[in-house]
Amino acid sequence: MAFFSSSFYLLLLSSIALSEAAGWVGVNYGRIADDLPPPEKVVKLLKDQGIDRIKLYDTDSTVLTALANSNISVVVALPNELLSSAAADSSFTDNWVQSSISHFYPSTKIDAIAVGNEVFVDPNNTTKFLVPAMKNVYTSLQKYNLHNSIKISSPIALTALASSFPTSSGSFKQDLIEPVIKPMLAFLRKTQSYLMINAYPFFAYASNSDKISLDYALFRDNPGVLDSGNGLKYSSLFEAQIDAVFAAMSALKYDDVKVVVTETGWPSKGDEKDVGASGENAASYNGNLVKRVLTGSGTPLRPNDPLNVFLFALFNENQKPGPTSERNYGLFYPNQQRVYDIPLTRADVESGSPTMVNGGSKAQVPSSKGQTWCVANGKTAAEKLQAGLDYACGEGGADCRPIQPGSTCYNPNSVEAHASYAFNSYYQKMARASGTCDFGGAAYVVSQPPQYGKCEFPTGN
Repeated sequence: MAFFSSSFYLLLLSSIALSEAAGWVGVNYGRIADDLPPPEKVVKLLKDQGIDRIKLYDTDSTVLTALANSNISVVVALPNELLSSAAADSSFTDNWVQSSISHFYPSTKIDAIAVGNEVFVDPNNTTKFLVPAMKNVYTSLQKYNLHNSIKISSPIALTALASSFPTSSGSFKQDLIEPVIKPMLAFLRKTQSYLMINAYPFFAYASNSDKISLDYALFRDNPGVLDSGNGLKYSSLFEAQIDAVFAAMSALKYDDVKVVVTETGWPSKGDEKDVGASGENAASYNGNLVKRVLTGSGTPLRPNDPLNVFLFALFNENQKPGPTSERNYGLFYPNQQRVYDIPLTRADVESGSPTMVNGGSKAQVPSSKGQTWCVANGKTAAEKLQAGLDYACGEGGADCRPIQPGSTCYNPNSVEAHASYAFNSYYQKMARASGTCDFGGAAYVVSQPPQYGKCEFPTGN
């Protein structure tokens, strides 16, 4: 028999406790884009990257079919526009559950349904339909004996809070409490489900960058923020935001309802008003969050409840409306290259080594401090590439002499190759500033030197 010191047992027990307290990380798979890979390739990407949980915004049959037998857990959604029908008629939810859920389950591992999304801020005033719709969907699941396997919830934004600072003062808006918050929390308690929260420290930082430390927002070393109300010290804005929700729930006597963060992320690019949007900050936020979730405990207010989160989002989505940042939350470009490198699994975190992507190439964090290049998106229409090429070589002031006939980078003689050279020349000329490698969605940043024949692409270093 081998004998071990008491310190070994303490270390062993602590590692077991740490493992049990750690949470999980999933990713949102949004599809508001016209250049994404087909679902079959997306499933392969997910498996290659070790991502075993995703969240959808609908019940698209092509996607759910592709996910069959993949062992990837899926949260599906009943969109806001269907809430009124779902609330009014249980036969509607019966048919919806039959065609959108039971038809695919259990081959497709559906484990939750998000009924609506951020309904309280829906301009179509669908709030009154939310809880009745949730109840009808649950009743329909019961008819197919799926109610014990599939949870029902609804993602809410932090704008549902009347107060979130200090954290201990967290409270829901008064006009939401009686009509919808209390009935929803009661439903979640009764069905042993959890509250879905969408939390974005980026928005708080971008609006208050003069008051909020960037290190505090990005999980980096910082002095922390002491909550005078509960005496707890917060080392990250994310945890403070989640605990503000817990405080609001506690004020209504729903301390026992769990929480899953169904959206959180940081954009890698943005407009002038999107303060802090950059590849470097996005990599810091998401990478440090993953490490925090997979190796840490819960929040200061609920240390024994694991943090479970879905990162937003899998891909950059080029057709999302709004500011530039809305189209640049992706972990991956549509060509399946990483926007930046972060760990996504416990094995990645524990090894401390770069995640391998695209058949073994190491992805790097695109950063103004490192070597990055700008290249054309080969899936973009030739006319759009040509327009970007014309701008870069003309008004943009790029050095396009090397792609003229007879020059070193003329071959290969293609619009994509020439546009890539011109885009990169402009990008380097602009000191690789955020937003200078876009060209209307026709270009993106890479961290490995582009290869077009024998042409060498310059850097600004």
